[in-house]
Formats: sequence, C-alpha cells, structure tokens
Amino acid sequence: MAKQIQEAYIVAATRTPIGRSHRGFFRNMRPDDLLVKALQAALAQVPSLDPKAIEDIICGCAIPEGPQGLNIARIGAVLAGLPTSVGGITVNRFCASGLSAIQMAADRIRVGEAEVMIAAGVESMSMVPMSGNSPSLSPSMFVNDENIGIAYGMGLTAEKVAQQWKVSRDAQDQFALASHQKAIAAQQAGAFAAEITPVEVTDRSANLDTGEVITKSRIVSLDEGPRPDTSIEGLAKLKTVFAARGSVTAGNSSQTSDGAGALILASENAVKKFGLKPLARFVSYAARGVPPHLMGIGPIEAIPAALGYAGIAQDDIDWFELNEAFAAQSLAVMNTLGLNPSKVNPMGGAIALGHPLGATGAARAATLIHALQRNQLKYGMLTMCVGMGQGAAGIFERV
Repeated sequence: MAKQIQEAYIVAATRTPIGRSHRGFFRNMRPDDLLVKALQAALAQVPSLDPKAIEDIICGCAIPEGPQGLNIARIGAVLAGLPTSVGGITVNRFCASGLSAIQMAADRIRVGEAEVMIAAGVESMSMVPMSGNSPSLSPSMFVNDENIGIAYGMGLTAEKVAQQWKVSRDAQDQFALASHQKAIAAQQAGAFAAEITPVEVTDRSANLDTGEVITKSRIVSLDEGPRPDTSIEGLAKLKTVFAARGSVTAGNSSQTSDGAGALILASENAVKKFGLKPLARFVSYAARGVPPHLMGIGPIEAIPAALGYAGIAQDDIDWFELNEAFAAQSLAVMNTLGLNPSKVNPMGGAIALGHPLGATGAARAATLIHALQRNQLKYGMLTMCVGMGQGAAGIFERV
C-alpha cells in the first residue's frame, strides 16, 4: 500500500568554519575528521533525539577519493560514534553534492521510508585536488565540438558566460568587492555565530636544533576567506588566469576551500516523538542540465523549475543563497532572471566565504536556514551552477 506523502523538517543545521585550501587553518585536517565535527555538532543541537532513530547519512563530496574516498559518509558515521545501525552513502553532483544530499534525505522522509535522516557535505581541497589525483577523460569528448565543453576548466566556462552575457570585468570586480564587504560586515555583527561550530585546530612544527615537536592548538570560529583589505583598485590589478584577453581573475572567482556541514531532517511524527523544534521545512528541489561550456548558467534553468514545483513565485523568495562560483556567472544568472540584488547573498558568498565543493550545499543551507530564523523570513532558496553543465536549486520555508 502506498504511503501518504509527509513533510520533511530540518531540526538541526550547522557547519564548520570554511578554511582556505593549502595554506589555511584546515590544511592538515583530514576531511573525515571535518565531517565528524559537523555530525557531532548537529547531533548536539537535538539532545532529545535517540540516535538509533536515524535511518541513514547521505553525504555530498565532489571528489570522493583519497582521504575522502571509501564512502566517507559511512566512515563519518562510525567515527562520530553513531550506532552501527546508521548507514551511510556518499553522493556526487559536484558543487551541488551537499544540496542533493539534503534533497535525497528529505525525499526518503517524504515518501515514508525514514523518520530521521542526516544530510551532510564535506570537501578538503587541500588534500584532494579539484580534478582528482588521476583524472581520465573519455577520448570521445574530443571527437566533436558538441562534447568538448565537458572537458573545459571551470574558469574557461566562466569566460564563455562573461562573453555571451556581456558581463564586464568591472562589474565582476565590483561584485567580488561587495561579496567581501558583506561577509566582513556579517562577521563583525556575529551573524554567522548560530550556524558555525568552532573547531579546534592543532598545528605541529619541529625544532631542528632540539628535535622537539612543538604543538600549538587554537579554536577557529570564523571563515578564513573574507578580506577586509579588498579594494576595487587591488582587484583591477589582478591578471586574468583562464584566458589571455579574458576578464575572470582569482579575485572575482570563488576560493578553493576546506569545510563540512550537516543537517538533521525529521518527519512530523519524529518531531513530536522526540520533542524536536523544526527550523525549516524542505519545500522543493530541481536539477537541470545546460550546455557544458556554459556551466555557470545552470541556475537560470533550475530556479524556475524549483519555484514551479513549490507553487510559488520568484518574488516570494525572501533570501537567495546563490553560490558565487564566479562573479561572471552569478551576474549572468541575476540579470537574466531579474533577481533582486538586495536578496542575493546578503552575508557574502563563495568569492569571500569560500567554496569547498561538495560541502557547499550543506554549509550554505545552514547559512540560509539560520538567516530565515534570525530575520523572521518565510522562504529561502539555495542555488548553484554545477560542473559539466548543470544547475540545482532548493527551497526552504521557515517554521
């Protein structure tokens, strides 16, 4: 007998701070350890929940190999001390991996196959490079121009979008500057405090004269990426890095990063049984494909689809978390759909805050959900472009 569709509620949402890759504070922290921090912090937000009620963990990871391979979702569940009855599956939709994990967890609840689920995301771009350790592309991609876009680097697709949508270098730099300014203002106002779980970082160095290992520990509680010294003059001096006569620079692109996020979702029955307080209701989700060489425009297709599934209008969305993979694609999306700039990334985006690939969906969902609560807003949307030509969007409603 078919089960009645039920609502899926987010009852906990948190993330680690986001560190800069390679030189940042998480450069020596394993991704499974980052995931454990996020999982344990999410569980701490719902002390009345019996962990045995958790059906499964779905974790997004864009490059699931090396230190974040071997099904990091299950590894995280075990290392976090969850009951062995809690399973784990790792999913990959590149930049939308974390959001897809939330959608999959919500759907399990909505169709009545689970009462409690965990959705998460993790990525260490310090330990696993963006294309993986040994990428291998099918030769078929290079047979004709139709498929070659799959092999384009992300920066080159941003250049294509900037050209076709006529997004100028100055507009990109102005957008990047605003991202840093908004992020710094939000940090100074303490706006990220509710969503971020502070993490202890241990650094070790050697005294070559004595042979002594020097250990220093510190607590990090803010994202590492926002730069208060960012200026339009400084951004304008940066050289383009993907095309000789292009407009995309390191300054108007997202930062490669390390981090993790986790959300706990529950049915209405579980909410009542364990005395949980819902933060938001998962409303709808959509993923759409676009030409691979124009990867950045994915949200142009995904946003209207998610709105259609939800039965609401674009103007009903009070807060957009539009992942800033590149300023060029963010502006192309905003201008094409007519998004209200005041509603888009009010606390900055990936250009300032970082983009830890598979973790971004879970991390930015935590940002969005807590922002809806803090500002008493109704609907929020999380959306992003996805490598190789996709877009994804999810809608949440404050409860």
